[in-house]
Amino acid sequence: MHNFTNKEILNWKEFLRLKALQSKDKRLNSFYEASTYHAETKLKDIEFVALDFETTGLDAQQNSIISIGLVPFTLKRIACRKAKHWFVTPEDKLQEDSIIIHGITHSDLKGAPDLRRILEQLLDELAGKIVVVHYRRIERDFFDAALRSLINEGIVFPVVDTMQIEADILQAKPKKLISWFKTQKPPSIRLANTRTRYNLPTYPPHDALTDAIATAELLQAQISHHFTANTPIKQLWL
Repeated sequence: MHNFTNKEILNWKEFLRLKALQSKDKRLNSFYEASTYHAETKLKDIEFVALDFETTGLDAQQNSIISIGLVPFTLKRIACRKAKHWFVTPEDKLQEDSIIIHGITHSDLKGAPDLRRILEQLLDELAGKIVVVHYRRIERDFFDAALRSLINEGIVFPVVDTMQIEADILQAKPKKLISWFKTQKPPSIRLANTRTRYNLPTYPPHDALTDAIATAELLQAQISHHFTANTPIKQLWL
């Protein structure tokens, strides 16, 4: 089994305890008080929740969240019946080029709540679980920026990033001799391309709930291929 431990591990339990003491918002306070797992907890003993955002663009400071999908899961099963999906009123304007990517239109967002209205429910779904994403800069940065704007307080929590895991796995692979002589294009670590390497089915991209389920399946496959059920969570979280 590979051992990807080239990360600085933060004591997340202690960090969240301090955040609970500092937080002025009751919803965030409850979220932090739910804490997280001990760093040595085995992957087989963890309740995960895959999270995906669709956004109006890629800049967390300029753009905003318009759709949220999540699904709870463990190493053995994905709880699709407990999956959740929300459309959210964006704080900025819906751009034509982003509509082309995610297919979410103005009519989809008509009557959608703003993030404040569903914040308590969303945090309840994430509290105490390990959040799993594919490319943490979206979910972590957009969530933090949105809350700073809405309630004047950001958010931070441990995540497992399936994109980072894949990047580390590919980086650790020995380079074939032939590749020293010709410049090879590095393999894509986008969600769909990464899933293909594990023979996972192709799903339509850019739907928050579908992408959350796709991310959950991908983590299960990555752990099955490169880690074990007894791997401690500290090897994967960031």
